[in-house]
Amino acid sequence: MADTVQYRLERMVEELDDLERRGLFTRREIAEIVKQRRKFEYRLKRPSPLKQDYLTYIDYETQLDTLRRLRKRSVARDLDKKKDNKRTKLSVSDFAGVSRIVEIYRLAVLRYKGDVDLWLRYLEFCRERSNGRMKKVLAQLIRFHPKVPGVWIYAAAWEFDHNLNVAAARALMQSGLRVCPTSDDLWVEYLRMELTYLNKLKSRKVALGEGRGSLVREDGDAGEKEWREDNQDLFLSLHEERKNVDGSNTDNEESEDKVDIFKEQGQNILQAVYSGAVEALPSSFSLRERFLEILEATDLAYSEDMRERILSDMKRDFSKDPKYWEWLARLELRHSQSSQGISDDLMLEQLQKAVKIYEEALEVVPSSVMFDLYTKFLMDVVVPKDGNTQLCVCTEDWISRLLTAYEKAELVGCMSEDLACRYASLYLQLGRFDEARKLARDLCSGDLANSSKLWLLRASMEIRHFTRDALSQSKASLDSIFGLIRDALAKVPLSKSEELWLMALKFFALERDYSDKLVEMSITAVAKSAGSDYRFSLSSAVVNFILHKDGLQDARKIYERFLALPHPDLSLYRKCIELEQNLASLGDKQCLVNARKLYDSALSTYDQDLSLWQDYYSMEIKVNTGFAFPQFIEIVCILFGDFLHFFCIPNRWHLALLLPP
Repeated sequence: MADTVQYRLERMVEELDDLERRGLFTRREIAEIVKQRRKFEYRLKRPSPLKQDYLTYIDYETQLDTLRRLRKRSVARDLDKKKDNKRTKLSVSDFAGVSRIVEIYRLAVLRYKGDVDLWLRYLEFCRERSNGRMKKVLAQLIRFHPKVPGVWIYAAAWEFDHNLNVAAARALMQSGLRVCPTSDDLWVEYLRMELTYLNKLKSRKVALGEGRGSLVREDGDAGEKEWREDNQDLFLSLHEERKNVDGSNTDNEESEDKVDIFKEQGQNILQAVYSGAVEALPSSFSLRERFLEILEATDLAYSEDMRERILSDMKRDFSKDPKYWEWLARLELRHSQSSQGISDDLMLEQLQKAVKIYEEALEVVPSSVMFDLYTKFLMDVVVPKDGNTQLCVCTEDWISRLLTAYEKAELVGCMSEDLACRYASLYLQLGRFDEARKLARDLCSGDLANSSKLWLLRASMEIRHFTRDALSQSKASLDSIFGLIRDALAKVPLSKSEELWLMALKFFALERDYSDKLVEMSITAVAKSAGSDYRFSLSSAVVNFILHKDGLQDARKIYERFLALPHPDLSLYRKCIELEQNLASLGDKQCLVNARKLYDSALSTYDQDLSLWQDYYSMEIKVNTGFAFPQFIEIVCILFGDFLHFFCIPNRWHLALLLPP
């Protein structure tokens, strides 16, 4: 390895001498360069060099070459000031830096052939420096990664834009489509490339005075176009038609009726590519959507017929997909929303068309997803764009449509949890509070009886009604709310009832009888779900609630009852340990004893949790009470012997490296 590194360094002597001779680097700087390169070369000659080793070496050489070029320009400016006519000739140092970076990239991609990002970095460097290896590297990349569509697109784009070789770019794209026929991007980029080339030919004709316009559709402002037509005499057209003395047009009238050959050719290309793409990807909705966007952005012959064909094919193949109907309805509004100064009547007409599409979709796809999309669309119409949650008074017709949609969803059995919550919230926004309460009650007693969001909404409405009406704040009302929450907690799974429990504990915090009942209910719920791993820890929340409400002694009694249940969760142990540690830091030795007991109990169940061992060790180090550290390490080494062997830690005392200081 040393001989190889020394050989590579010796090959740099001529370059380094040239840098010193031209005054770009001093001898001391060159010695530092050799030192750094030796370090990088030794890294690359390791048995298993890392990818980062190659990238670090490349970054260093890139920065070094950038510095060389800056100093070379500085030297050239000094020569110009001295009016020295001697031109600096290119020498070996002008090419050695780029050649070395290319060689490092070559070694890197040979080592990591499967890293496409590394290949692309290699190609970008060759393209920026106009290196002659670009075509060879592209061929290697295609050979190693023929199944990556982006590789074919990159190669074709380079041939099309840089080499101006349309035939080679077309051949690459067609080869890519044969290898990756199910790639949306390849089909779309192939169509873009063909239309771009056709537009370039059209522009060339226009430049030669043999035509006008382009294939790109110009959607300018209608008012501006009208003004230009009224003031046409103010403009001098480059394609102004010359007239004869008698006023007749010199152009042949038959040529005006003739369809532009480029537009017709573009239409043929679009039809051919579209047919092939649909045959290869019959179930791709996004592909046809992108084809339609390209069609609308170009000015082709018979484009309306092609648009109708694409839309009819999409309706035939995707009529059972709610996403298609959503896209089709939004398509009706796209042009009206993009236009400026559109009249209210025209906007209303576009909205009516979109509503008809949604209603047709509900007949074809009567699902909760379709109702969800429809109601969201109507809410976008009803709610002002300024984000105000109050509904507009002038939208009574749209509000009635929205309510009718919700009623129909409930009637056909397509009411989902989100739909039900928005349905009840709509009545709240309209100020119909009693109807919202009745609706929430009916929905909670139906198919959505286990919906946590719906029960939470209903409970919040009942609490709001209780707090708003001072005359109704009686024990009977509290019993009613408590019964409602008890029924909700009985029907909703514990894993989804976090917000319900927190709301109930907060509301009944000042009511001793009800809070005690909630605590008993929580103990029963935790006992039933023993061993389940939930993100929400009810026992920790109850302990924290009792701590703030009744103090430490009552909280300790409660957590002891929770810990007596089968398989208490780890978050409860951590909460109890935190409670005892906070008091132990104030000098309470009994709390320190309790914390140790809690750690011992937690580790008897969760003995594989390394963070728990670390926290235990950190606590003992902080209190500094003569903790038996060797015995502690001995226990952990027994438990984590396989873990330590995996990380090649030969001595069990080295476990201290894993523990916090």
